[in-house]
Amino acid sequence: MEETHPGAVGHLPPFITGPGQTDVLFVVMVVFLIGAVLIIGNLYLRLHALPEHVAHRTHKVQLEIVAILALLALFTHNHLYWIAALLLAFVQLPDFSTPIASMAKSLERLARGDDRRREEEVKVVPVLMTQSLVKPLNGEDRPREEPEAVPEATPLTDKLEARG
Repeated sequence: MEETHPGAVGHLPPFITGPGQTDVLFVVMVVFLIGAVLIIGNLYLRLHALPEHVAHRTHKVQLEIVAILALLALFTHNHLYWIAALLLAFVQLPDFSTPIASMAKSLERLARGDDRRREEEVKVVPVLMTQSLVKPLNGEDRPREEPEAVPEATPLTDKLEARG
């Protein structure tokens, strides 16, 4: 072993290495810092993805908005976006798209004319109405009269077309 410098103290701390030897403290600290950066980065990214994980039980549109806000918060380091994403993920928004889609489908059927009654439906209803005149609901028999036929009603759309 080489001799120490005459101006050096006789007892050196154990983290000081001799010339040409591996610096153990440096290697341990490098491994520790790399591990700490990876663990803290993982926790940071999991924390940023928290609103998206919470929003998976909501509607697709709400999930997409939350994902965009979380991504903006990640890239801009603006915490307001992340807080907005978290609040939006926890709030249940009402489903507006299903009733609107149903209305649009009904309007489309009305515009195509699928709403008009079929001929057999129009003929069956007056016959059933005449049968109900023969026997009342309480079961008592009425004197047998010839029931009047109910005139067939014209659909409302035909009346509107005749006006216009």
